[in-house]
Amino acid sequence: MFGCPENLTLVSEMATIQPANVRTFQPARVQSRAWLFSRDVDLLVFLGSPVVALLLIPLGMRAGVLYGDTPDWTWVPAVLLVDVAHVYATAFRVYLDREELARRKTLYGLVPLIGFAFGILLYSRGEIVFWRALAYLAVFHFIRQQYGWLALYRAKAGERGRLGKLIDSGAIYLATIYPVVYWHTHLPRHFWWFLQHDFAAMPVALDRVLLPVYLLALVSYAARSIYRSLVLHQPNPGKDIVVFTTAVCWYVGIVGLNSDYVFTVTNVITHGVPYLALVYWYARSRRDKIGGIYRTLARSPLIFLLVLWLAAYLEELLWDRGVWHDRAWLFGAAWDTGWFKVILVPLLALPQLVHYVLDGFVWRRKNNPSWSL
Repeated sequence: MFGCPENLTLVSEMATIQPANVRTFQPARVQSRAWLFSRDVDLLVFLGSPVVALLLIPLGMRAGVLYGDTPDWTWVPAVLLVDVAHVYATAFRVYLDREELARRKTLYGLVPLIGFAFGILLYSRGEIVFWRALAYLAVFHFIRQQYGWLALYRAKAGERGRLGKLIDSGAIYLATIYPVVYWHTHLPRHFWWFLQHDFAAMPVALDRVLLPVYLLALVSYAARSIYRSLVLHQPNPGKDIVVFTTAVCWYVGIVGLNSDYVFTVTNVITHGVPYLALVYWYARSRRDKIGGIYRTLARSPLIFLLVLWLAAYLEELLWDRGVWHDRAWLFGAAWDTGWFKVILVPLLALPQLVHYVLDGFVWRRKNNPSWSL
C-alpha cells in the first residue's frame, strides 16, 4: 500500500443475496479490534490469497511450466485481472472521488504531469535506465504495502509500544528486503521484475551478512507474538497472518524456487487482492455520499471489478500491440511504433507510477483525518 505507516475475495461477503446466518460486511469500527474489515473477510483476503498462490505451485509443477515463462492461463488472471487491475483501483480512491480530488488537487494533478516528464527523460536515456528506475520504485512500493498492513493492524489493536513496533517493523521489512537482496546477489535469475537486467548485481557477501539478521527478526517476532497471545492474552491474528504469509511467499517466490511462474503467482496475487479489497471497501463507504457515476461503479463488487478489468485490458492491448508483441491471440496484431516508443512507454507506465507515488499519500492516517478502517 501504500508507502505509508499506516488489496476479488470480497465477493463472497458482498453478494446481494446472502443467507440469514452469514454476517454481512460492515465498517471496521463495529468489528472486533483483531481485524481490519471482519474476521471472515480478513481471512479470505490476507490468508486466502497466499494459500491460492502457494497451491498454484504444485499445479505448475504438474503442468510442467515451473521453469519456463509464465503461461497465458496464469498470466491472464494473475497479471491482467489482478496486478494491472489493482493499479486502476487508485482511481476510485482519488480521481473518481470529486471531494478527495478537490482536497489535494495540486498533488493529484502534478504527480501525473511530473511523472510523465520524468518517464520521457529516463526512457530517452535508454530502455534499461527507465525500467530499472521503475523496478526499484515498484519494489519500494511492494515492501511498504506489507508494512502498511502491519501498521494498520497495530493501530487497530491499540499497540503503541516502541519495542513492539521495532520488532514488528524489523520482521516485516526483513521478510521482504532479505529475499530482494538475495535476488540481487544471485543474478542472473530465471525471472525479473519488469525487464531482464532491470536489477543491478550486488556482492554475495551482502546476503551472508543479512541472513542472520533476517532470521533473528523473524524469530523475535514469533517469540513476541507467542508471548502476547499465551501470556498477555493479547493476540493479533491478522497481523500474524500478514507477517507469516509475507515471509513465506517472498521467500518461496524469490529465494526458494528460481521460477518466473512461481514469482508471478506469489508476488502479484498476494499484493493485488488485498488492495482491491481495501479500495472496494473505501468506494463502498463513499458511494452514497459521492453519488452519480461513482455510486453506479461502486454499487457491487462485480461492477467494480469489470470496470478495472476493462481498463487493464485496454492498457495491456496498447502495451502488447505497441511494445511487447507477445499475445496477438488476445490483443491483436502488432504495431510498428518506432520512435514513438519514447512517448508511448512512459505514457503506458504512467498509471503504475501514479499508483506507486500516490499510495504514499492517500492511505497515510495523519493526512486523512476523516478516513479509517
